[in-house]
Amino acid sequence: MVKKHAPRSTMDFPVINANASGCDVGSEWVYIAVPPDRSDTEVRRFRTFTQDLREAVQWMLACGITTVAMESTSVYWIPFTQLLEESRIQVFLVNPRHVKNVPAAFKTDNRDSRWLRNLHAVGLLSASFRPEQAVCKVRSLARHRDNLTKQASRCVLHMQKALSQMNILLHEVIADVTGVSGLAVLDAILAGNRSPEHLARLFSPRVKATDEEIKKALVGDWRDEHLFTLRQSLASWRHFQSQIAECDTEISRLLSEFGDPPDPPDPPDPPDPTDTFVQAAAPEAPVQTEAPLEGDTSATCMASAESDASSKPKRKKPGRPANPTGTRAQERKKRDLLIRLFGIDITQIPGIGVGCAELFFTELGRDLSRFHSAQHLASWLGLAPNNNESGGKILSRKVRRMKNRLATQLRLCANTLGSTNTYLGAYLRKMKSRLGAPKGITATAHKLAVILYTVITRRTPYDETVFARQEERHREKRLNYLKQQAAAMGFDFVPRECVS
Repeated sequence: MVKKHAPRSTMDFPVINANASGCDVGSEWVYIAVPPDRSDTEVRRFRTFTQDLREAVQWMLACGITTVAMESTSVYWIPFTQLLEESRIQVFLVNPRHVKNVPAAFKTDNRDSRWLRNLHAVGLLSASFRPEQAVCKVRSLARHRDNLTKQASRCVLHMQKALSQMNILLHEVIADVTGVSGLAVLDAILAGNRSPEHLARLFSPRVKATDEEIKKALVGDWRDEHLFTLRQSLASWRHFQSQIAECDTEISRLLSEFGDPPDPPDPPDPPDPTDTFVQAAAPEAPVQTEAPLEGDTSATCMASAESDASSKPKRKKPGRPANPTGTRAQERKKRDLLIRLFGIDITQIPGIGVGCAELFFTELGRDLSRFHSAQHLASWLGLAPNNNESGGKILSRKVRRMKNRLATQLRLCANTLGSTNTYLGAYLRKMKSRLGAPKGITATAHKLAVILYTVITRRTPYDETVFARQEERHREKRLNYLKQQAAAMGFDFVPRECVS
């Protein structure tokens, strides 16, 4: 019989965290390992009831523990982490990828906790990012709102299915069945109205479909079972919409409790002219929200165009008075609140809207000091190339497969830049033609993440003239390269306007 040897202790290395412990959290039991000289029992297990978790915290305090490395599945770590933080014990929630190299023969909860303690004692583990508690509150509600939105969208699918089964082709004449016209028609149908002429009068005049098409779309095979499904789906959709509204109110209340951002600890460093990712502007420089046409990189032309546009008087278009409770008014309130929270308007960045800015705050907060650089943030988001190298040979540079709500939103924001006349739009088109659509969108999302980090940490407005100068330098390099190539082949490189 082969004797199983115990894993070699890591205490042969210099101990950095002498008061470190390891913790393996499950759904029913919590295994905690402390240094052998702190207790008669090196590893103890506790139930996951609140009273047992508090007893575990008291035992760790009695053992002199000040920091703990924790590995967990699902969300079972949250209650225990909150109790540990209240007791001033530093928690390192580690990534399982960093501690998975324990031999399989010793893969038990008891040995896992000791393995975590040994690695944490010698300083080989890093904590996963977790924002401050106030941001975590908003993040929980924001994720709950996202789930409510998904459930509401499922109700819309059920409504469309019920209409299609009755051959009511409402989606053929309007884009959204939950709009003003769609809801009016659905309420009339459920009230017993089946006349196409009467239902057609409920449509808004802005609908592009003709009256004949609308009337044809509203003629179908009415079935009681499908009408019952339609009635319940519409009631469920309205229920979720009311819950989403309540969730928005609570999120706005929590966001309003945040104070103004603290001043930057150090003055911003001067921008590096060779860094293509740095976005900085002089304090007196105006914020430019629109870039010149592709190929025209003259800063003088842009400045003169801006001065001409600003000199022209702006006329207000006649229309209805602004609705203080409408969607646009709510967007303006959110934008003003986000400007106060960040200390700067990050929605001036092309592609970044109020929704993305709000998601950025709910996921990360405004304190980005945990990320040492903009590239560190992009790597945490899963937007940076992965370094898979062995024996001096690059095996793979693909980005890691991971789920991150903010990274997904940045990809969506990057995809909207394709039709914009901005530097970022030109960058997206260039990267998509060079790498393909998926990789080009990821590269543009990476650039957006870097710009957001720079703008928020340096508290400087977004300035697209920096890109214009970079494009000018890039154009000069291309011209020099073409001149060298022409000279090498025995030709003269002459501009078109100089040719007689």
